[in-house]
Formats: sequence, C-alpha cells, structure tokens
Amino acid sequence: MNKKLMVFMAMFLIAAMLIGCTPAAEETAEESQLVVGFVSANFNDTGQVFIKDGAKARAQELGIVFKEADAQEDVIKQQDLVQAFITEKVDVLIVVPVSTDAMDPIIKAGKDAGIPIVFVNRNPFGTSMPPEGTYYVGSEELVAGQQQGEYLGELLGEAGGNVFVLQGKLDNEAAIKRTEGFVTTVNDKFPNITILDTRVGDWQRDQAVTITENWLTAYGDEINAIVANNDEMALGAIEVLQKAGRTDVIVLGVDFTPDAKDAIKEGKMVGSVRQDLAGQGAGGVQIAFDLFNDGVSENPLMIPFVLITADDVDQY
Repeated sequence: MNKKLMVFMAMFLIAAMLIGCTPAAEETAEESQLVVGFVSANFNDTGQVFIKDGAKARAQELGIVFKEADAQEDVIKQQDLVQAFITEKVDVLIVVPVSTDAMDPIIKAGKDAGIPIVFVNRNPFGTSMPPEGTYYVGSEELVAGQQQGEYLGELLGEAGGNVFVLQGKLDNEAAIKRTEGFVTTVNDKFPNITILDTRVGDWQRDQAVTITENWLTAYGDEINAIVANNDEMALGAIEVLQKAGRTDVIVLGVDFTPDAKDAIKEGKMVGSVRQDLAGQGAGGVQIAFDLFNDGVSENPLMIPFVLITADDVDQY
C-alpha cells in the first residue's frame, strides 16, 4: 500500500475514534458535575435577566452545569418546565416564581422527586420559614418601600405633596411588601404627604406608560411624585413625564438597573433602591453548591437593599 495512503487512513481512523468518543466523554463529565435547572419567571423582564446572569456566572465559577428555561409569566408553563427538569434528573432546581401564591405544586413535585428547590427573588413563604427541602434567596421587600418613603419625605419636606404609586403584580410578595412598606412609612411619619392613587402595572414599563398618561389627564399639576415598585415602571412614568415637560415630578424606583442608573445620572429620576439581583441569582447557585458540599449555613439568605441617589450613583 502507498505509504502516504497508509498515513492518511491512520489519521482518518484516529479522528473517527475521537469524534465517536466525544459525546460519551461529555456525558460522563456532566454526570460527575452538579446539574442545576434554573426556571425564570420571565426573561423579558430586565431584572429577571440580571438574576439569571448572576446565577449562570456563579455556576461557571463553581463548575456547575447550568440549564435554563423561561416560564414567560405563565404559572402552568413554569410547573411544566420544573417537571421537565425533574424528568432530566437535575440535582437542584432554582425557581424565580411567576406567582408566589402558586408554588405548592412545584414544592410538592420537588419533594416527591427528592430534588431540593431554591426560590430566588420572589418569596413564596411570606413570614414563614422555608419547609424542609426548600430554600430562599432574596431581600427584605418591606425595607425597599420603607427606604422610598423615608427619602420621599426628605425630598418633599414640610410642604409635602401628592404621590402616586405604581404597583407590581398582586400575586407577588415583592409588590405587596414594597407597597406596604412605603404606605406605612408615609402614613406614620409624613402626614403632609397624600397618596392619591395606586395602580397595578404588573412590573411592566408599557403598562406604567398608560397609567401615567391617565394620571396626567386626570390630575395634572396635582402630581408631585410617582413611586414605583420597580425601575421598569418608574422608567415608563419618566417617559410620559418627559414628553409632557413635567420635570418637576419626583420619580423613585427599585432594582437600580442600568437604565435607572442612567436616568439618575441624567437627573430624570431621583433615586432607586438597589436590589442586588445578580447577587441573588449567585446566592441561589451557591446554596445549590453548598447542599452537596459543606452544607447550607443560612436559609433564608437575605441580601440588603441600598438606596442609591445622585449623590452616590457613581459608586455603583
């Protein structure tokens, strides 16, 4: 046989063997790694993307296989996605709830399969401790509203004024607690501030646009401040106010997203309560890792809120 042909055939056989072994090698490698199934509420929500990115980055640091899925704000779809990951036999499930009121089927499915569940950002347990086999990573939502209330009171001073509230989804603990914290703080400490109206904007910028347009039509110059449960809704309000030339209205949000940071630097937004969303996602993955290593030392794991204003926006 021609020498060159023999060399070519040998190289071909080696390459074929390597290609044939690759899937099995990859499968063996994945089997030896911790596998996490991450089910988001909605990847169209900027904040949810930060949670996912933080989780994914920590998974890469820890050598964890990270599988992600988007429930698109559909409770039934989220349950189906969780069940799909259970069928795949992931080691840990990380879930950002679509509705904190609808997590019992997911908790039961995880328990029946013997798979721990880490809930992130939206707390399905309220003031109760997470039951056995479940964990929570988030922030104390009441505090976000309290910080908004305290700062608004400082800004409006003795003159006071009228404030309007943009609320998130009512089936989310964050929307209820942030609103409660704000309303209680204002009512208890600042009697010169009047909450004239509260509307549900479902966390969405476009819904906040419509609500703010309606407020401007109905209340006009009576609007002194708009306080939103998250930055997306605050930015929707700003969009309307800017078009109307209403630069006198105070706007506050929660999350401190990059868009909110820009708005604060540009003077369109007075502040945002920073929620370390990436840190929450990373914390969820860390708990997953700790479960199979040193054990979980803190449950729930609470990450503090921090009020960010124009005075310190460049520090973050």
